[in-house]
Amino acid sequence: MKIIPAIDLINGKCVRLTKGNFSTKKEYASDPLDMAMRFEEYGITFLHLVDLDGAQQGEVINYKTLERIASKTSLEVDFGGGIKSDESIKIAFESGAEKVTVGSIAIKNRGLVEQWINRYGQEHLILGADVKDEKIAISGWTETVDEYVYDFVREYIEKGLKTVISTDVAKDGMLEGPSFELYEKVLSEIEGIELIASGGIRSIDDLEKLKEMKLHGAIIGKAIYEGRIELKELSQLC
Repeated sequence: MKIIPAIDLINGKCVRLTKGNFSTKKEYASDPLDMAMRFEEYGITFLHLVDLDGAQQGEVINYKTLERIASKTSLEVDFGGGIKSDESIKIAFESGAEKVTVGSIAIKNRGLVEQWINRYGQEHLILGADVKDEKIAISGWTETVDEYVYDFVREYIEKGLKTVISTDVAKDGMLEGPSFELYEKVLSEIEGIELIASGGIRSIDDLEKLKEMKLHGAIIGKAIYEGRIELKELSQLC
């Protein structure tokens, strides 16, 4: 299972939100590059980088930070937030993203995402399937679509995508444990999926359980910044 620390960006700084609510913003590190370099020092090889400004404004904003991290570390960065157009996905890849996560756009413009799968290859795209009560949440989680996560993910697996990040919005930033039941159901209903858990992870025990469930990866954010999980512990898992 891939161990994937997260850095969320607002105004070029490292922050965390609770349930995606911007009013709960808490800043942890003024320079995300310093944080990324710390991850690298502990043997971590992957990074989940989210442009929260981009998600709000509908275009990539923090690409310079992506560029700095990609050029000054060897971390494999998956980048999301504000990916809404050919221009935005081009900026993300040109700034050093190894993979790009497509979320809201995968609901709003399925044809465009299908073009990207063909153009960039499924290995460079990740489907963002964020969930509220088993239905897809989009637009920074401010809107819930009348479409079940299972149908949504299955559609894109059939289009050629394999890797899916799924965040249960109710769990995000709560440090109460990930949505084990949701992931178990997704894995049982959909074949050929590389499922990455995100949201609520609070301990090494949570990570061990996700590993036993055969998750492809786990994204850890607040638990690192709040000292619930030490980088040394993640290093040992890696």
